[in-house]
Amino acid sequence: MPKRPEGPLARHGSMGSMSTTPSAIRVPLSILDLVSVSTGQSVADAIEASMQSVEAADELGYRRAWFAEHHNTAAVASSATAVLVGQAAARTRRIIVGSGGVMLPNHAPLMVAEDYGTLGAMFPGRVELGLGRAPGTDHMTARALARSDASPNAFVSNVTDLHDWFTTGRASSGLRAGVAAGSRIPMWILGSSTAGAQIAAHLGLPYSFASHFAPDALLPAIELYRSRFNPDAPTAQSVEPHVMVGVNVLAADSDAEAHHQFSTVQRMFLALRRTGGRDALLPPGEVDGTEDEMAMMEHMLRISAIGSADTVVAQLESLVEQTGANELITVTYAHDPEVRMRSQQLTAETWGLSA
Repeated sequence: MPKRPEGPLARHGSMGSMSTTPSAIRVPLSILDLVSVSTGQSVADAIEASMQSVEAADELGYRRAWFAEHHNTAAVASSATAVLVGQAAARTRRIIVGSGGVMLPNHAPLMVAEDYGTLGAMFPGRVELGLGRAPGTDHMTARALARSDASPNAFVSNVTDLHDWFTTGRASSGLRAGVAAGSRIPMWILGSSTAGAQIAAHLGLPYSFASHFAPDALLPAIELYRSRFNPDAPTAQSVEPHVMVGVNVLAADSDAEAHHQFSTVQRMFLALRRTGGRDALLPPGEVDGTEDEMAMMEHMLRISAIGSADTVVAQLESLVEQTGANELITVTYAHDPEVRMRSQQLTAETWGLSA
């Protein structure tokens, strides 16, 4: 293996004593899928490519596959997470499938309990629920979707209700969700700030940080979560904190090819800034932006592992070492679905995953 390159956080301070996982330890890898829609591709084709990706991930030994809720964005088709979770679970045999996440303010919590309770009954032990407070869309669409309060206190109350529905089937209000009773769907809190970390710690739930596009608060959020984790909370699922860190990954047969393919991601982020998500995923090509646009893009995408398989593994090791992450969840956009599948395969095999 070549000399390890500078880690993704090296220019922004180290974890110091927070680093609890040596780089030699290969933590589990998972996949976050936004069902990307490329130019010239139908939504149906994009969904089928996503399902094939999950099938491959199942065979390669990835721990979980999550679908992220987004709306009113031409480049992604992951709007109906429960539908995608059900289809993915039906086409796989081992991998855990879930939401990464359900944006709770967009939904009636009772309906979320019924949806995921039903999925849990259909696929016992293989369905989980990641929950976030962000709308996953623009302000106009968020207003159209809004079904519950997005304030931290309301969010905590709704997560508590979900816990109660997934255990006893009855929330403190008396509302029942019979289909969810006894399903014990595992829940995660998602976040991109210290606010989400504080909620996850308070509830005693595992925490997944969206550093693949919002890296700024990664280290402070992890530190806060671990220091305030409450294993005695009624909603707690473990006695110790558990952190999963998001990272953009694109592995190819050479560093040069990987960086060429990653230009699709860079072009997507520039397009989001310019058009607000009206463009499908563009093919690899020249990345052309103003100085401010380029700086924004590079900043947002700095938690990335791009290159040959050995280069990617070295960068992932560095990220684990700097954060002490218990798991990594990888995000791979590619215009050609075969490029994404090849990246998944190279990363899994070189990391040493086994089904």
